[in-house]
Amino acid sequence: MPDAIVARSDVPAVRQDSTIAIIVFVALVAALVVLCRFPPVLDYPNHYARIWLLSGGLGEQPFPEIYTVDWSRTFTNIGMDLLAAWIGPFVGSDRLARALLFLAIVLPPLGAISLHRALFDGRHYWQIAILSLGWCATMVGGFINFQIGLGMALFFARVDLRLQSGSPARLFAWRLAAALLLTVMHIFSLGFYIAIICGLEFSWRIDILRSRAGLVRLAGHLALALSACLLIPLALYSRTPTLPNAGGNGFGLVWNDGAVLVVINLLSAIATYIPVVDVLLVLPLILICTRAARGGDIRIHAGLAVAACGLLFLSIISPRHMLGTGWISWRFPIMTALVAMAMVCPFANLPRRQALLLALVVNLAVFGRAGWIGWNWWLAQQDFASVERVLKKVPAGAAVLPLGHEPEIVGGFARSNRYFAWGLDTFRHLATLSVPFSHAFVPTLFTAKGKQPLSVLPPWSEIAVPEGNLLPTGVLSCPTMMREYRDYAPYLSDWRNRFDFVLVANADIPDRTVGNFMPSGLTLVEDAGFAKLYAIGKAPSTEPFSIPAGCLARP
Repeated sequence: MPDAIVARSDVPAVRQDSTIAIIVFVALVAALVVLCRFPPVLDYPNHYARIWLLSGGLGEQPFPEIYTVDWSRTFTNIGMDLLAAWIGPFVGSDRLARALLFLAIVLPPLGAISLHRALFDGRHYWQIAILSLGWCATMVGGFINFQIGLGMALFFARVDLRLQSGSPARLFAWRLAAALLLTVMHIFSLGFYIAIICGLEFSWRIDILRSRAGLVRLAGHLALALSACLLIPLALYSRTPTLPNAGGNGFGLVWNDGAVLVVINLLSAIATYIPVVDVLLVLPLILICTRAARGGDIRIHAGLAVAACGLLFLSIISPRHMLGTGWISWRFPIMTALVAMAMVCPFANLPRRQALLLALVVNLAVFGRAGWIGWNWWLAQQDFASVERVLKKVPAGAAVLPLGHEPEIVGGFARSNRYFAWGLDTFRHLATLSVPFSHAFVPTLFTAKGKQPLSVLPPWSEIAVPEGNLLPTGVLSCPTMMREYRDYAPYLSDWRNRFDFVLVANADIPDRTVGNFMPSGLTLVEDAGFAKLYAIGKAPSTEPFSIPAGCLARP
């Protein structure tokens, strides 16, 4: 930003109003969700299939013999499941799934904007910048319960802020109610709420630490806040003592062990399909803050700054995977960013010309990023149409084995929608649409104990992987890959007899280990470009077994 951006005392400041831009952004997101039935959001198809089952699909054949619902399996991460069971039959699973995706995008930034307006008493242009945080790695990853929970926590924190000056009993009761709703939605959202309200209790200024009386009062307030917020999850856990990965081997800890991995993890707060593009579009917002700080035209809430530092610390030290749950460490950078954006107000008082310049820069950055997301969502509709086309060939009651091609090089703008963050695919769960579209079984539907109420009945449970990812195509024809993945997907040892079809995603790009090679005994049923469907021959093949050359070179 230019030096002239700092307001002069002899020039009256212009009134800033972010409302129109916020309304336009929300409308744009709504249009994207309506127009793009299945956007490149990693877990969304899997959640969609589960929502369809809980909204009434469980009563359709053949699913009464495949799935059952047991609400005692978990006490958290079930917000969308409860809504599917309660209102899904009335509004329809498709409308509900799209509404939840919409909320997962808009609630976090809108919650941060709501808190910012309460703290800084106005509709500042900076609130438009907060909209940029609607797009992040956890959103593109499809962590819908988590994302909605973040927004709820921020809105609840604004209510908490208003109640802090009133009756302690009413504040305690409110926190109990908020803790219940947040725990049911997602346990991480409760932790986020605790961090925010503790920061708000800390107050605006850091000088509270210089007063013994102030410290004692702060300690008492924090103790009451923690007790109110932790009572509910402890009570729920005592009734349903189930954690993810129950029966697994230990905690399954995987760390971001290296400076590069830590930086990559921190960038998850803004990363979507090509991180370099995200950084370029977010950079102007960072420059606004740094310029305001140098010019002394920035207000900061000290308590929330402490909370943001604590969340940043957790972003660095938390494991990447734990208890059968992936990308634990991704959750904290977006929390940090939301609190950091809500706690500052740069350039609150500017003359007209500089205020308009500020609004222009912020709007270009935010809506340019929204356009980038829209482009990728539009590209993905062809891939979804391809999957939908091949699923029409799958008969009800069939078992579908999902596979995918792993390209030699990941990147480029032509197919940017197929990958996000740092080479992670967005299409691995498209095969789960076999459940609502074909009434077929897929082993990778989310049915993990401790996280979902849906479970798989025997004998189908023998070939179900509750948190399974997409297996590479070469696994069927490469002995070394078969050994590598057999513990992860034990059904591979008898896949010909346990499945009826193989659905290959990303099939229009040769696989890096086997190219377009498929083992004998598979008959191509439908080639729709991105997706291919093969029927599995049950009789033993008489053709000699062969191993593609690329498989032999696999490390």
